[in-house]
Amino acid sequence: MSKIQPEALRGVAFQIILESGDARSVIHEAFILMRESKFSEAEAKLELAKDAIIKAHSAQADLLQKYASGINFDTDILIIHAQDHLMASQTLKEVALEMLYLHRKVAE
Repeated sequence: MSKIQPEALRGVAFQIILESGDARSVIHEAFILMRESKFSEAEAKLELAKDAIIKAHSAQADLLQKYASGINFDTDILIIHAQDHLMASQTLKEVALEMLYLHRKVAE
């Protein structure tokens, strides 16, 4: 049975962390724009965050596909951290979309 080498696994983990971290940073920029009632700009930031999360999710999905096809790897703390990072960014994006809706409602 084949195995993903630790270096390759770390590369995937860092890719997930990088993309989801970028998403999180942009989401926080969107929060600032929401407070300033710059809703279109905030929405554009959330689109950028969505794109970064899609890239992170793609790296994760590739890893899962390899695993499903019988390619194993040793789980380490870095890949667990990467998964946690991605989930947190996805959740934050969902909260930000709700907040954008609420900010718009209050501004009406």
